[in-house]
Amino acid sequence: MKKQWSPETWRSLPVQQMPAYKDADFLAHTEKRLAGFPPLVFAGEARKLRKKLGRVAEGRGFLLQGGDCAESFAEHSADNIRDFFRVFLQMAVVLTFGGGQPVVKIGRIAGQFAKPRSSPTEVIDGVEYPIYRGDIVNDSVATLAGREPDPERQIMAYRQSAATMNLLRAFAQGGYANLENVHKWTLGFLKDSPAFEQYQDLADRITETLGFMKACGITAETAPQLRQTDFFTSHEALLLGYEQALTRVDSTSGDWYATSGHMLWIGDRTRQPDHAHVEFCRGIKNPIGLKCGPSLKPDELIKLIDILNPDNDPGRLTLIARFGADKVEKHLPDLVRAVKREGRVVVWSSDPMHGNTIKSTSGYKTRPFDAILAEVRRFMAIHRAEGTHAGGIHVEMTGKDVTECTGGLRALRDEDLNDRYHTFCDPRLNATQALELAFLVAEEIKKEMASRPRTDDDDMVEAAE
Repeated sequence: MKKQWSPETWRSLPVQQMPAYKDADFLAHTEKRLAGFPPLVFAGEARKLRKKLGRVAEGRGFLLQGGDCAESFAEHSADNIRDFFRVFLQMAVVLTFGGGQPVVKIGRIAGQFAKPRSSPTEVIDGVEYPIYRGDIVNDSVATLAGREPDPERQIMAYRQSAATMNLLRAFAQGGYANLENVHKWTLGFLKDSPAFEQYQDLADRITETLGFMKACGITAETAPQLRQTDFFTSHEALLLGYEQALTRVDSTSGDWYATSGHMLWIGDRTRQPDHAHVEFCRGIKNPIGLKCGPSLKPDELIKLIDILNPDNDPGRLTLIARFGADKVEKHLPDLVRAVKREGRVVVWSSDPMHGNTIKSTSGYKTRPFDAILAEVRRFMAIHRAEGTHAGGIHVEMTGKDVTECTGGLRALRDEDLNDRYHTFCDPRLNATQALELAFLVAEEIKKEMASRPRTDDDDMVEAAE
């Protein structure tokens, strides 16, 4: 029998990766304040995303999910948000035209503040400090006072998320997402790119398509779809008190929705079936993501799917595979086969970042671009071999020209990392590397599409969309 759920039932269960606040009364007061704040997103938007992800689960779309490793208070600016959104749109356009499928766009933004950590403390210059858990919890600067978890930071995170959402909505609906402009930005990238010839064919196809549409009278002025887009937000549901405070009953359906973001995900460190994070996420109606790492066994995955998506609804659950280029072929096939055998409807997405983190010879934490690309290619090859749909990618990226991941067209080396290593947590793809990845993933999507038997239903669906 399914046990009763409410937004606070998680509090009676074991919990991982939650900070220990010294002042419980102040924490409760802060959460009560948050519970009275307006929602950051709306239930209808979350339902719209779920419907779009349902099409991806059925093989009729592709998920692009990406953004910062951990948002920071110090780097919050209109320019940073604009630069991220611009590169994200470019990636989406490349994937749409290259793969011939609609792309669902979800940012790791407007809420991605908390980070799970492998250790509760760290030692710097002989002094032990509490570990940095994201700006919503404590300070990245290592002082004993700054590293003390502070509930007031949740209020700061909420206000920053609200401001970010406001700007993102304006960008998505106000003309900044104009398809012709996005394509011009991409052509500018190609002009200075060492791989210009490699990507020229796809760029020419986009140019020809836009020209044909213009000749038919389909322009940004006549077709709103060409000047605006649907953009959704997501983050890891780690700080459950914050999430509970922003969980509300939808007046139209009577269902509970987390209004902190359109999609929440459960991390690889907090996916225990009988623990708090799974308990909280099973009751909200938002689309949910589940990180799947090397320690996850097929029977455990099926149990989690049954908890989080008992009705097997398309679009409800996205499985985010994060193994590492050297482990994905060992672990992923068994999971894919188990899900397929049990008839579970999910979106399969590749996170090629977290399993490919290494320490460089120069002492920086980095991620080799070649390993990132290799994991994506192996992820997609496994799905082609199993006859399942490789439904998306989940990447940590920025719109800035940082030097945090080695490799790519600019051939960043270990000795280049200290030039512009700005991340507060994990290394991110810079703007050039992110767009390069999109071109390369588009080629992989084409391979999958070519391997599928085409039906009349495909033509009807594409015409309708």
